[in-house]
Amino acid sequence: MAFTTSLRQRLQSLIHRTLPARPRSYRVFDLRLKERILLSPSLARFVFTGPEVARMRTLAADQRVKLFFPVSEGTPPSLPLNGDWHKALRALEPGQRPAMRTYTIRALRNEAAEVDVEFVLHGDNGPASRWAEHAVPGDRLQMVAPDAAFAGDPGGYEWQPPAGARHILLIGDETALPAIAGILENLADAGHTAVVQTFIEVPEQADRRELVRPASAQVVWLPRNAHGLGHGEGMQKAARELAVLPLSTAQVGKPQPLGEVDIETQVLWELAQPNDSEFYAWIAGESAAVMSIRRYLVGERGLERKAMSFMGYWRLGRALE
Repeated sequence: MAFTTSLRQRLQSLIHRTLPARPRSYRVFDLRLKERILLSPSLARFVFTGPEVARMRTLAADQRVKLFFPVSEGTPPSLPLNGDWHKALRALEPGQRPAMRTYTIRALRNEAAEVDVEFVLHGDNGPASRWAEHAVPGDRLQMVAPDAAFAGDPGGYEWQPPAGARHILLIGDETALPAIAGILENLADAGHTAVVQTFIEVPEQADRRELVRPASAQVVWLPRNAHGLGHGEGMQKAARELAVLPLSTAQVGKPQPLGEVDIETQVLWELAQPNDSEFYAWIAGESAAVMSIRRYLVGERGLERKAMSFMGYWRLGRALE
């Protein structure tokens, strides 16, 4: 019996070694900076290329990915391209562990092996912003992104409007601008005729720019410097004063209880659920602002909670990975 068990174990080990590993939903990609394009005083687009970018995948305009930045002495990240990247990252000594931040794929061109990511420029005050300020073509990073060889849905995106959505509300700050720009482009490409209200808070008046959008979309820019606003105040003004909110849902006027999220220790991430609502809201940006909008739309106005996604992309005064 011992011999049989041992033989079975050896055979199983041999099979595992000879069978190709199943693709993971996300994998590590080596990237090299090809071009840096300044879009406005506060935003730059970085065009990356790499030998296997053709194998990358994106499923929505707000597809999230992880970028790994050089460690303190400038050594480029070197996580293994295959296997469990979480495990590989944890195995590194703290001083050798690359800083990790979450970004949105702005565009993916598989045939050209190019992927675009847009960075907010806010000075030399963190590993990502420092890299963005000083990066030159040829600099190397690594990205964790969906693998096209994975047959299932890898997730990592929230833009999923109901098929019958006729009234769409988009509210975000500069960190959500790349996703919002992509969403508007997708709606335009699809010939969508829904009424789209878009409110974008940005640092400066000069950060406003033309966005590709459907004819039915309105875009309102809320520059903080022009209006004397603090972080998130433009987003809240949009929800409370500027947006035309629906009056036809069954929940209007019936405030709903809200489970509070401690945004100092948790990430605010509440997603819409599939439904047949004609109204759909996608709201992302600084966590305290998103929380305030959530309280207003759901708690005070009583709008249908399942028709709205609330995402705290960042928290003022804290670094989130």
